Amino acid sequence: MSLSRYLFTTLHPEIYHGYGVKPPFFEGWYFKLISADHSQRWAVIPGVFKGLDAARDHAFIQVLNGVTGESSYHEYPISSFYAHEERFLIRVGDNTFSSDNIRLNITDEQLTLSGEVRFDQLTPFPVTLTSPGIMGWYGWVWFMECYHGVVSLDHRLNGALTANGQKHDFSGGRGYIEKDWGQAFPSGYVWTQTNHFTLPGTSLSASIATIPFRGRSFTGFIVALWHHGQLYRFATYTGAKTTDLRIDDQHVFWTMRDRRFTLELRAERVSGGLLKAPIRTEMHRRVEETLSATVHVRLTDADGRTIFEDTGRHAGLEVHGELDRLMREL
Repeated sequence: MSLSRYLFTTLHPEIYHGYGVKPPFFEGWYFKLISADHSQRWAVIPGVFKGLDAARDHAFIQVLNGVTGESSYHEYPISSFYAHEERFLIRVGDNTFSSDNIRLNITDEQLTLSGEVRFDQLTPFPVTLTSPGIMGWYGWVWFMECYHGVVSLDHRLNGALTANGQKHDFSGGRGYIEKDWGQAFPSGYVWTQTNHFTLPGTSLSASIATIPFRGRSFTGFIVALWHHGQLYRFATYTGAKTTDLRIDDQHVFWTMRDRRFTLELRAERVSGGLLKAPIRTEMHRRVEETLSATVHVRLTDADGRTIFEDTGRHAGLEVHGELDRLMREL
């Protein structure tokens, strides 16, 4: 990859990063769709995988029905994948994805899914020269195994999808868009996201993972709470510290703090559907994700005064991999 291309893609985390990158490489975008009456909860994940064996290269679309827990993986020839070089626009077969909308036309033995959902009033994650997205200055580190980006913390939906002959209207609902790219997913991580609090316009995106780095590893985390037009950011690169992380079969308890604030999360785990995640050789790892978790959030200042406290519903939640190691390395 040329230097100019590297600079451009780093400052535009939403676009495709794979041009000029040697395999193994994956990139995937995550679109979360929740209808206005909350009766429909879907995740649609387009992406591309390029492994050490070119015979395994392919594009894909994963679909998760968060209400039923049913999931499907739709594989396409690598030649069917297209990505615009300068803006967020990708195509997988007859399906189109951007920050403006998704247009779906999936038909196979697993699922028939078609229609268009448009996005309005997006809340992009801020990108600056010194902090190009949610990864902060780590976004400039060229040898990370996995990168993460948030395209929109919260936005309105308009449109409908028809799944196996049944139409689902998403107009007036809420959405969220993020993405990952690199060589492989972390060996152990917790991820959660919700933008369904009592009042619309609040969004939480949080992840903690075992991060390989220069032949060793560390536990790193990135958390964004968007509330009343203000972004509260807790991350390894900001100097915030995780003071408590406990994971059992029913809950995830996670507390972090910096010099100004303390953020406490309590997620209730529920069963979900299985998604595929990348390793270096293939899209092989099976990860359980739910769109039915709840996350209680409490933000307090240095004097202990509560700034925000509420419970987010319809939360995406993944708890996967070497969790004992994740907690032990804190």
